[in-house]
Amino acid sequence: MRLSAMGDILHALPAVTALREAHPEWRIGWAVEPHWKPLLATDGAIGRGSQMPIVDRVHVVPARQWARSPLSAKTLREVRTMRRDLRDEKYDVCVDVQGAFRSGLIARWARTERLIGEDNPRERIARMFFTERVKTRGVHVIEQAIEVMNAVAGDSLPTRFPLLPVDPDAECRADTIAKPFVLINPGAGWGAKRWPTDRYGIVAERLRDAGYKVVVNAGPGEESLANQIVLASNGAASVRQSSIAELIALTRRAALVIGGDTGPAHLASALDRTVVGIFGPTDPARNGPFGGRFRVLRHPESKRDHTRHSSPEAGLLTITPDDVMGAAAELLGGEQ
Repeated sequence: MRLSAMGDILHALPAVTALREAHPEWRIGWAVEPHWKPLLATDGAIGRGSQMPIVDRVHVVPARQWARSPLSAKTLREVRTMRRDLRDEKYDVCVDVQGAFRSGLIARWARTERLIGEDNPRERIARMFFTERVKTRGVHVIEQAIEVMNAVAGDSLPTRFPLLPVDPDAECRADTIAKPFVLINPGAGWGAKRWPTDRYGIVAERLRDAGYKVVVNAGPGEESLANQIVLASNGAASVRQSSIAELIALTRRAALVIGGDTGPAHLASALDRTVVGIFGPTDPARNGPFGGRFRVLRHPESKRDHTRHSSPEAGLLTITPDDVMGAAAELLGGEQ
């Protein structure tokens, strides 16, 4: 049970992947917001396989849409249908790895004997739904998710890279991009986490001069950010707007991924790609790159702060293009 957002789902995936590999005979379902279903299954996927590698059933739960019109006939009808679908699966255990009131309530609809969550969830009110509460000791959210999932497995699950769907059409389209290329992800949930676009532009131009094609990922609403980077790079970068399936395929092929605390950067880490993470007000020890080859850049005086300021955090602004290029050179194995 992890409804949203992209990074949150990707941070839960290693634990569920480990559970799947430990118990291939178990039936596993996942409740998720519609937009993030491609992180679990391609369109039309039937049965477990490369297009739906870790779950047997995806329950699409438009909880945010329901919240906008909770008493409409359409919402009430869809809620009744979802409650019935969850109950009909007859799950034995439900795990809420989101730890929010909304996810806990939906987990309750499955009517499982065991409903497991963290002892100290994101929203403390969610504890009232849990029949079992797990005290976690891990620092990173991936470690915490594995600790919670251990209560289901009855053993210590290993930490491993997750399995993500393979969309054949998206993979073919990604194969047309010239290599080697570097993928830049400039967006983030709010302005305080966003490194300035002019600095990304400098980095893009220098990477181009070093022989790399530079692709800027533009998520929904991020087109302006991406275009600013292209302009600042003197045309060294190009913009690509991708579906989630296409972004997965694109990321699989990147020589290096550069970005802040944002879903596409977490995707790169999940796919074991080389990552330069540019962090400010969020703590990379808790939700930064995990496993694989990476360098995290963060000013030592930056403090954890999830206040949604629109301007970049002061510590983030101390990170220079030279810093990013130095990290890139180290990871790519040569001077850039």
